[in-house]
Order: sequence, then structure tokens, then C-alpha cells
Amino acid sequence: MATEFPTTARVVIVGGGVMGVGLAYHLGHEGWGDDTVLLEKAELTSGSTWHAAGQITHSTSSFGLGKCVDYNIGLYSGGLEAETGQPVTWHGCGSFRLAYTEDEMDWLRHTLSVGRSLGFNIALVGPEKVAELHPFYNLDGVLAALHTPDDGHVDPTNVTMSMATGARQKGVKIIRQCRATNIAQLPSGEWQVETDKGTITCEHVVNAGGTYARQMGEWSGLQLPMTSMTHHYFVTEPVPEFEALETELPVIRDDKKVSGYIRMEQKRGLIGIYEKENPNSVWHDHCPWDYENWLFDADYDRIMPYLEESLNRMPIFAELGIQREVHGAISHPPDGNPLIGPAPGVRNYWCCCGTQIGIGWGPGLTRELARWMVHGAADISMRDYDPRRFGSYATKEWQVVKAEEDYCLRHEIPFPHFNRLAGRPIKPSPLHDLLKSKGAVHEEVYGFERPRFFAKGIAQEDHYSFNRTPVDGMVAAEVKAVRDNVGIMDVTAFTKVLVEGPDAYALLDRLTANRMPQKVGSITLTHMLNRAGRIELETTIVRMADDQFYLVCAAFFEQRLLDHLAQQRDAEDVTITPLSSDWSALSLNGPKARDVLAACTDADLSNAGFRWLSAQQITVAGHGIWAFRMSYAGELGWEFHMPHTACLDVYTALWAAGEAHGIADYGSFAMNVMRMEKGFKGAGELTNEVTLAEADVLRFARTDKDYLGRDKTLNTDLKWVCAYLEIEPDGKADGHGGEAVMQDGKVVGSTASVAYGPTVGKILAFAYIKPEAAVPDTALSVVIHGEPRAARVLGAPAYDPDSLKARMDAP
Repeated sequence: MATEFPTTARVVIVGGGVMGVGLAYHLGHEGWGDDTVLLEKAELTSGSTWHAAGQITHSTSSFGLGKCVDYNIGLYSGGLEAETGQPVTWHGCGSFRLAYTEDEMDWLRHTLSVGRSLGFNIALVGPEKVAELHPFYNLDGVLAALHTPDDGHVDPTNVTMSMATGARQKGVKIIRQCRATNIAQLPSGEWQVETDKGTITCEHVVNAGGTYARQMGEWSGLQLPMTSMTHHYFVTEPVPEFEALETELPVIRDDKKVSGYIRMEQKRGLIGIYEKENPNSVWHDHCPWDYENWLFDADYDRIMPYLEESLNRMPIFAELGIQREVHGAISHPPDGNPLIGPAPGVRNYWCCCGTQIGIGWGPGLTRELARWMVHGAADISMRDYDPRRFGSYATKEWQVVKAEEDYCLRHEIPFPHFNRLAGRPIKPSPLHDLLKSKGAVHEEVYGFERPRFFAKGIAQEDHYSFNRTPVDGMVAAEVKAVRDNVGIMDVTAFTKVLVEGPDAYALLDRLTANRMPQKVGSITLTHMLNRAGRIELETTIVRMADDQFYLVCAAFFEQRLLDHLAQQRDAEDVTITPLSSDWSALSLNGPKARDVLAACTDADLSNAGFRWLSAQQITVAGHGIWAFRMSYAGELGWEFHMPHTACLDVYTALWAAGEAHGIADYGSFAMNVMRMEKGFKGAGELTNEVTLAEADVLRFARTDKDYLGRDKTLNTDLKWVCAYLEIEPDGKADGHGGEAVMQDGKVVGSTASVAYGPTVGKILAFAYIKPEAAVPDTALSVVIHGEPRAARVLGAPAYDPDSLKARMDAP
């Protein structure tokens, strides 16, 4: 008997690959299964999922992804099959990631530190251990390997079908052979999903369309940046040497020589390759709707150098033929990270797509998305996956350029602060060319070009290493210039939003934890929370007039801020105007900052005339601009916000006035070091994972006002707390975040941000650790590059602990 087609649901998921089915499974576990419908145009897994190689590894330097991977391996290795009764065909063979160079060794050492913080079974071993467990691999030139024995591979179709069974057991309705043809939002705010079998109205819609996701987004007027890239793997004829093996060989990840992976596939060999040049993108405008289980012809010319090297590395494959060629398309977003979370500018449209490693990442990420949808927040930081991290600059042409770049980087060393240069510059500030001529090396943040550091006596480019580089000397010099004299920075990349109208105060007051600025010209640092009481973002609010407020926050939170304001707005009479693309900003910091500014304006710059945390309109170089007395560097300083047309003139005037005082340009690297020296928490600490109490920023929350998330954020049952640490340096490696924090030989947490503070001569870190370990003066250790370093919990900023410098008065 045919089942009646549903006309309403709480959630409709469009797409039946591992991502869509994984979300359906986890929504069922979060209690929404009975009112969730999944639509698949053909059969489950018939898009990209079925042709995945299915590997998964604990070898990741990402703390958040590490949590996902560990969950996935537990699910695949027993939990899912036990729950559903459906086989998943798990092969727990373990894996090795090889290192041929010292840079690769440092990468593995850092990954080891992150793995220890997560409690992984992980070890750095010599070639002899690889040879013991994998006697057929040519280890010439191999220095060591990261051994992750709990890794393996799984049948992608079986995993997806098992999760589908689990979803159905929780009440999810899965409809196959049902193609969605349109997704539109109704005036009520609900979503209408049109299909070739009928129409469903729902509260939440999820785009899990895989290679169709971008064109599906266009139905709803959304720009979801991703491009389909094709990837090869090959299965050999049966390997005679495998016939007598009783234990499956570990997967080998050979990033340098093979640019891919080699493993057993039953008694055959499997070789996967991500070529590092001439990548192939397809379907730039439209993936054909009638493509099911689609593969492309193999392109041997493109991958031949790597295929030949794979046969050199596995000589027992050299005389065998290729029995199966798999050349399929996989989605690649511009930065390689999937799109998991709310679509930009709309309510209750969720992205679950753009995932290039669906089997490796999918279930863990879909569990977090289900939590986000049901409870208002995920349990890992979603900043790197939030679809709102891209803006309108992410055009189709740019998406292709960036996806091809990302594909070529799949098996390159992920150095700290790796700077992706393709398709740049995107949104240069008015100072971009001038600062570049002065040695600036820029980075891209939400499309904006922001200076990282200024090269003096070294090549004007990024210098990559997991250890210190000549760039550290440049950064130390910039920090010293600001601390001793005065420095100027282009901070145009900051998000800048104007909220005005009769109800502007009321709207912002109920969305912010701190007291709103009461007087015109007052400034407040505050946090906005979600309904789960977790931190949505940190923002500075400037009261420019009785009913006009100017909000500044990190560049990559612009769309998140705009969406939060729009979606939490009720009947308030307010106008919300983004100014980021029209306004520039400069930061002037250092003990000589007042002397420099005084030479450029008639304003009274004394404490009495221009108090700390206040704003005024002043005139510089003939332009009326806003000046905010505040400092992220912890020094006497101001920020200047102005239309783009004023920026070059204002910078030129400040620079000319500053030359007598030793003025210097500085960049984001120095800015980060100075905020660490001052103990200022940043976006790496203030995430959707934590409450205000856990982040130890309750001093910015009022107890005498109500605000979104108040009751939940004030919960004192803390699983962790953000501690401020000093760590003994060794002059070589300083750490990069995610490292294990130890107390008496046991892991008590992990670092969030780490930087060497040249002013204080210590490595400084913020770390989320167990509350009992976060007491000031507690002795700890931090595992950096696999080795423990002595550390101590600080109870005050390492630099200027009484915060006197920023408030200093005129002599």
C-alpha cells in the first residue's frame, strides 16, 4: 500500500547522501525524528557518497574535526551496527601518515599534540614500525610516521543505509525517487518545498544536495559557494602477496610522494590521488539532474606522475593491471571546509553540503548541525564551517579558482597561518597598494585584505614553518615600536554595522549581556548569546546619538551579526545598515599616540577632554571622522572610523605627524601578540561552544538585566573554563592551538590561542581546562610538538597587569 505523501513537516532535508542521511539520523536522536522528512531524487548514496573511498583517520590537527572523527570511528566500528542491526563493513586496519622532511615531521608532532589533548590512540613511530605492519611499502627517504591504529575504512553505502535505518527507527520519513524542483520561503516564514510528487510546507529546510547544492541554493536566491572537483582512485587486479595475509594492512597516507593514499581493497590494491597541478573542475553552472551514480572517464595524463610514484612506493602493484577506475565529482568550498549551518540572510534554511570528505567528517558534523537546529548551538566551534563566512564577493568565477586551489592543497603541509593567494586581492582597502609598497604581506578576512606583517630585510612573502621564522623578528619589532613609541594599523576589515531608530536601544539591550552605553559618545564591550546561552559573538557598541548605535566586531562575523539582529528583531522600529564595504578604519596605539594625534586635530585629547572608552567626532586632514578611545594593544590609543574617501588622507597625516616619534606600521600578527600579552580573549576563545562563565568573561555581563540566553549562560556547572597561561619557551617552537594541557601527567584540557610575547619573554596561551586546574599559580605543562613544556596559570595580564597604560593622561 502506497504511503501518503506528507504535506507538512517540521524539517525537510533535500538530499540522500551521507550528509543528508546523517543529519536525519541525528535529528532523530535529538528528538525531532517524528517530524522530519528526507527527500532523495534517486536512490540513497547515488550522488557522491557511493563512490567515496571511505577512509577515516584520527590524524587531524583540527581540535573540532578531531572530536567529529573520533565520534565517527566509534560509530562505524560498532555503535551503529549494534543500534540498527545493519552491517557497515568496518575495516579497523589503522593507518600511517608518512614524513619525508623536517617540515612534515613538525606537522606530525603538532598533530600528535592535538591528538593527545583529545585522548586519541596516536604515536609518532620510526620507519621500522611501518615496515613491521606494512612490509610491502617502499620506505626510502621516510623519516617517521604518525601511527593511528584505531583508524580504518568503511563501505560508504552500508554506512549511509545503516544510518537511514536508524533514522527510520526514530520516526524519520525517507522518500526516494522524489526530486525537489524548488524551495521558496512563504510570507509566514515557513518554507515550501516543491517536488515531482507534491509540495511540503515546513519550518526548517536543509540543503544536503551534494554536487547539486549550489544550484538548489539559487532557487531561494542564495549564493552557496562550492565547486565540483573530480578525484581519481584505482583498484588493481588481485595482489598475490595479499592472499596469505591474515591481517589487513594499514592505510598509508603519503602526502609528499603519492599526494594521496594507498590501502588494501579486499585482496586488491587501492590507490587514491589528489594531483597538485592541473586539477579538474566540472559543472560550473549546473550539475545535470539526471546524473545518477555518475563517473567520468579516467584522465591518466593528469595523474600519471603520482600514479607512477605510487607503483614505485608499492612495487608489488607494478606488474598488475587496473581493474577498476573511479573518477567522480566531489564538492569543494573555496577554503576546503564544508558548509554546515545557517544559510546567510534567511531564517531556518540550513546548509549541510560542500563536504569533500563526507565519510570522514559527515556523521560528526551532522550531529553538531542537529544540535544547532534543535538546541540553538553546536557543541564544537562551528566558525570554520559556518556558511556565513563568505560574502557576496564569492562569485561563481571566484569559487572555481578557489576550489581548484583547495584541491591542489589537499595533501600539502597545512602550515600555521597558511595564506591562500589565488583569486586575490578581493576587497582591498584604500591603503592596500600603499601598504604593499611599504612591505605589507596581506591576508584575506571575509574578502578584505588585511596586513599581517611588514617585511623589512626579508622577502615580502609568507615564511612557513611550525617553528619560528624570520617573520617572528618582524612581529617583535612591530610590537616593540607600539610598546615604546607608536604604531598604526589598517583595521578596515572589521565588521561595521549601524543600528538606528526609535527602538534601537531596546533591541540591542535585550540581545547584549553588558550594560548598554547610556550617554552619547559612550562605548561598551559586550557579548551576544544564542538561546542556548553560548556566545554568538563579541562586539563593541558605540552610542553615536540617542537612537543610533555603531557596532564593530571581527570581520568574519559580519553576516552572523546581521542575521542575529534581523532574526531576533520582533516589532522594533529599527534600521540595520552594514557599513563595512563603505567605511575604513585605522588603529593608532602607543605611548606617543596622543602626541601624534594632537598634531593632526584641535580636539582636547586629555583624559578630561576625551575619556577612556568614549567616542567623538573630530577633524583630521580636513575630514570629519569618528575617533574611539580604546585599544586592543593595551596601550594609549584610538580607533578612527571614516568613509573610504577619507582614509588615505587621514593615514598620510598621522604618518607625517608620527615620523618624529618613531611611528611604525604593524599588522594582525603583532596585534594578536599584543592582545595575548594583555590577556584579551579573542574569537578563538569566544565561541559557540562556551557560556560567558566558561569563557571567564562574566565581568562583561550585568546581573540586573534580562537578555537572550541569560539563564543558561549563568549556569555555574562548568565542564571547563578559559585559563590564561604562561609557558616556558625553547626558542624554536611556540605552539599553534589545540595542544594538550597536562596536570600531574593527565590531560586536563587544550589550548585555544598561543603566541610568543616578546615583551614578556614567555609563550602565552588561552586554554580551556578543568576548573580545578584553572586556579592562578597552578603548575601545568603544555605538549608542544610532542614535548611537554612547563606552564603556569596567570591571574593577571602578563603585560601592564593594572591596565594603567591605556588610561594614561596627558602630561
